[in-house]
Amino acid sequence: MTRDGSWHASFFSPPAFREDPRSYAALAEARSILENELDGIRVAGTWKGERIITSKQGPQINVDGSRGTILNFCANNYLGLSSHPEVVQAGIDALKTYGAGLSSVRFICGTQDLHKNLEQKLAQFHEREDCILYASCFDANAGLFEVLLGPDDAVLSDELNHASIIDGIRLCRAKRLRYKHMDLSDLETKLKESQSSRVRLVVTDGVFSMDGDVAPLQGICDLAEQYGALVFIDECHATGFLGQRGRGTDELLGVMNRVHIVNSTLGKALGGAAGGYTVGPKPLIDLLRQRSRPYLFSNSLPPPVVGCATRAVELLLESNEIAQTMTAKTMRFRNKMTQAGFTISGSAHPICPVMLGDARLASVMADDMLKLGIYVIGFSYPVVPKGKARIRVQISAAHTDEDIDRCVDAFIQTGRKHGVVS
Repeated sequence: MTRDGSWHASFFSPPAFREDPRSYAALAEARSILENELDGIRVAGTWKGERIITSKQGPQINVDGSRGTILNFCANNYLGLSSHPEVVQAGIDALKTYGAGLSSVRFICGTQDLHKNLEQKLAQFHEREDCILYASCFDANAGLFEVLLGPDDAVLSDELNHASIIDGIRLCRAKRLRYKHMDLSDLETKLKESQSSRVRLVVTDGVFSMDGDVAPLQGICDLAEQYGALVFIDECHATGFLGQRGRGTDELLGVMNRVHIVNSTLGKALGGAAGGYTVGPKPLIDLLRQRSRPYLFSNSLPPPVVGCATRAVELLLESNEIAQTMTAKTMRFRNKMTQAGFTISGSAHPICPVMLGDARLASVMADDMLKLGIYVIGFSYPVVPKGKARIRVQISAAHTDEDIDRCVDAFIQTGRKHGVVS
């Protein structure tokens, strides 16, 4: 594929296929289908290009084709740990001690003591019995539901849950019920409908990544207990910085002892490299080690990734100082943007979606922001629903007040140019 997203002609006409007209015809037809699909994406204004970063991740980055440093406001680097000196050094030390990778899955010869150490620290961090590591939280979500739930069970899922949750649920044989977004009344209706099921599992994002809104966990736990259901939360956009000690949404809302299973990631606040995990009751974790397909059939997390994540978790276990800086910075951006006339979705979360509606407008404004030295990205269908295009801004503990003010000023300038604000 070329840089503009089109397929190079030789991709569908290599020399071997030119000898056989039938093979070439089939490939040519496939090429036409794919090109038509790609053209439709371009026409709709939802083409997702990839900018090339030429520096380490951080509040300031270098971007290919741009002059000088750029302020980065769209990474999931909530705590600024992706380039923290101690986190980086821990990865270097792990690389030197344990090598680049295991060349194996965990149960064959791919478990090292540093994997077990990280699992223990994550279980301690979340105050759960045990933990299992995955290559990503997408894999953790893909590996859980099929193992936990069978045809006699029911899963009740918020309609706006992350794609990985949706895909994971599709893999299980349980009865599937989808309730309206954060609607406790509809959830109760679905719980009543599923009363005959053996196990009922309520599934929700702790924080919904596209809107920055927080699940009503207190009400969810109340209903789950009333109807004898378990509660699962995906904490990818909460772990490390929500709650008094950064433990997540369940700590923020005072329900840590009422949420039964937590999935989260190492690829955002906890170092930003890769990896995901499940924490919960030890019998569940033991069963996942025996039957969870993404765990059994994926290589172990590379030692440098584990080293970085371990140090990140240790820093948070040692102090909640970094996590506590987030609220003031988040509200500074939200308040200034609202005062300027922008519509910001969600509330009090560092995910700050600037709602624009039109996909092309979101893309063009993001490009104009880059020219002003601010890195943000327009989000459009299918990442968000049609008509809900936005620029999703994400605040980091590593941002200064001056960084935030400069971002707001750039939004105001760009918003006036396109008639979004006056």
